[in-house]
Amino acid sequence: MTSPRFTPPPTRLDDAARAGWLYYVAGNTQDEIASKMGVSRQTAQRLVAMAVAERLVKVRLDHPIGRCMDLAAALRDRWGLGEAEVVPSDPDAPDLLAGVAGAAAALLERTLRAADPRVVALGTGRALKATVEATARMDCPQHRIVSLLGNMMADGQATPYNAVIRLADRVGARQYPSPLPVLARDAAEVRALHAQEAVRHILALCREADLTLVGIGQIGPLAPITVDGFMSPEEAEALRRAGAAGEITSWVYDRGGRVMACAHNDRVGSAPLAGPLPAGARPVVAVAAGEAKLGALRAALDGRLVNGVVTTEAMAERLLGA
Repeated sequence: MTSPRFTPPPTRLDDAARAGWLYYVAGNTQDEIASKMGVSRQTAQRLVAMAVAERLVKVRLDHPIGRCMDLAAALRDRWGLGEAEVVPSDPDAPDLLAGVAGAAAALLERTLRAADPRVVALGTGRALKATVEATARMDCPQHRIVSLLGNMMADGQATPYNAVIRLADRVGARQYPSPLPVLARDAAEVRALHAQEAVRHILALCREADLTLVGIGQIGPLAPITVDGFMSPEEAEALRRAGAAGEITSWVYDRGGRVMACAHNDRVGSAPLAGPLPAGARPVVAVAAGEAKLGALRAALDGRLVNGVVTTEAMAERLLGA
């Protein structure tokens, strides 16, 4: 006689996922969910709330908002961009990353859905961390996720906003974090580190990336690169006075979008910042929101350090002078 198969009881998250699907996808009311799941209406309500709180449900606006689409088209025309996504702004929270992260995640997911192997290169920062967290869970063992910059502080501590490991775990892809400090002691150490076989392989993957996503940082005392300890306020002020506009993967560039010759850049261990990107180059997309990043983003677009952008309606209007 065959023993009956034991079916483990569903976990609370399983119930929350089922309730979230019934509510947001199938369009059931909470009373209908309660009936179908055999729970009280109050429990159904709590399960739906848990699905959102645990990020089992991600809401994206899927409606062609005319103003945002017009702004995206204007950005593409103005800077010859291959990719431009503009999301609505919240006047009460202009620096909110949720909308931008969702749009960047959708772009990332389009690449990850490819059956053929793809290479995705990622910078670091708050915007990319939010993008990864907004990306749907997938199973993509054929793809490779590679880091554009080192994942260590000077003392060996992991940097807090590195997105490569998070994304690779989320989508089941192979991961290639850069085994380097963000900043080396000097140019000679950078050359020695880049000569290592593993690092050469990672740099080659960065050059071959089918999609590159980067954050944009401004230069100043409140800039991420300063707050996170990679640049002193005095150094930031000196660079700003010398014409620095922003940084991408720690590479500092001027108001014309040109990588600057400076002591800071001599120590950067990141993959070289290619630019100006030629027509038809593979997409290098900036993910940026917030008034503080306006000048840095404009300079990156002017210098064709990026050939794509995901940003907010307010930022797009400022970029275009609308």
